[in-house]
Amino acid sequence: MAADAVWIRDHVRAIADYPEQGVTFRDITPLLGDAAAFGRAVDDLVTRFHDVEVDRVVGVESRGFILAAPVAYRLRAGFVPVRKPGKLPWAVAREEYDLEYGRDKLEIHRDAIHPGENILIVDDVLATGGTASATGRLVETLGGNIVGYGFMLELSELGGRAKFDGQRVESLTAY
Repeated sequence: MAADAVWIRDHVRAIADYPEQGVTFRDITPLLGDAAAFGRAVDDLVTRFHDVEVDRVVGVESRGFILAAPVAYRLRAGFVPVRKPGKLPWAVAREEYDLEYGRDKLEIHRDAIHPGENILIVDDVLATGGTASATGRLVETLGGNIVGYGFMLELSELGGRAKFDGQRVESLTAY
């Protein structure tokens, strides 16, 4: 992780005991509503990956879409959504994974990634790393080459970064 963008914390709301008791949800909605802050977050993510060739940016449902799509545009790369089950209308690859408060599944269209393409995975928050690592497994199943993982926020105490040993992980700020 490069320099911490502490300015982001002024635009993130902490919601205690959501979605369940003992979990503090980091709500990025205030940041998204501030055009300057939202633009700066996108620009900062793009800057973190300016030195790698990216063919496609994968965004994870749903807040990951909000960041990944403009990052893909700025990098002149394609955008690929990874969704919860039943949301994609064509043939999919599926991966099940653990969350910090349960289990879930993700899907990607089987033709969304081509073998050998350079893929950047973007999501809003790195917590336990379950969602992003499941997304990485989907990308690798389709033959993609992961060039990095980009996050706006990292919840360091949950240790998610450890799931990406040897891979490039960039987060704009850590809690």
